[in-house]
Amino acid sequence: MEPLTAHLTLSPDASIDLHMHTTYSDGRWPVEQLIDYLAAEHYDLVAITDHDRVDTVASNQELAARKNLPVLAGVEMSTDWNGQMGHVLCYGFDPQNNKLLAVSQHVVQRQLENTRAVYEELRRKGYEFPHQQEVLQENDGNVVLPRDNIRLLREHGYANDWQAGLRLIREAGFVSIHADMAETVDAAHSSGGVALIAHPGRREQNFTYYDIDLLDKVRASVPLDGIEVYHPYHSPEMVEAYREYARKHHLLTSAGSDSHSHPGRMPIKRRAEISRELLERVGIQITL
Repeated sequence: MEPLTAHLTLSPDASIDLHMHTTYSDGRWPVEQLIDYLAAEHYDLVAITDHDRVDTVASNQELAARKNLPVLAGVEMSTDWNGQMGHVLCYGFDPQNNKLLAVSQHVVQRQLENTRAVYEELRRKGYEFPHQQEVLQENDGNVVLPRDNIRLLREHGYANDWQAGLRLIREAGFVSIHADMAETVDAAHSSGGVALIAHPGRREQNFTYYDIDLLDKVRASVPLDGIEVYHPYHSPEMVEAYREYARKHHLLTSAGSDSHSHPGRMPIKRRAEISRELLERVGIQITL
């Protein structure tokens, strides 16, 4: 079935959000609930960019098509550049025939192996999870993602909050698994897509802050197409600095809420005009 994004034309004021997550990765709502919400709120174009989940893109598009909601093919890839973490947003690739799938599946498999090893280490340390089947019922009681171990620790009273749970799983051997950034960008380009560095201005623990100097260094070796300029964690000053950088270097710019359904991280309507070059690059026209 041809996606609704094919031959799509939007007005400059059309409502878009190009960065969101569901329970397929680390979001809190199932994709059906997210799509229902976005359709009810009359979004004109969205991208569901679950971490390293290329395999769900086609089914997400088909599900959204029933609500007449265009969904741009997208994924947020967990990557590494010279030992520094960098999330890469890939858009516009063919969901059915692409090279990103192999890259993402390798990351997912390695992360699954680490997740299960962490679970076994927690059990070896004496942590007991009698309510595991209930807590992880959507996974048939199995640990699948790193957050599943944190959920077990929190629901069984071993951790009071997310950060405490994260500390415990790190002590049990948790590590973040990343693909090579250059390999990921090459896979996106080979699949007809584009690749942009996600939320470069995030300064939280474990996130690499991509200031102008670092962006220059990365771009010297990795042919990134653009940057995510509009993000909730970017201050107005950051937005302007990244906008100017994108203009200077003729880069694409994206806009997203990075919504995980947290009360403070819900979808955000942005004007399609601010991502005109990106959308037109992936075949979506913006009227004058």
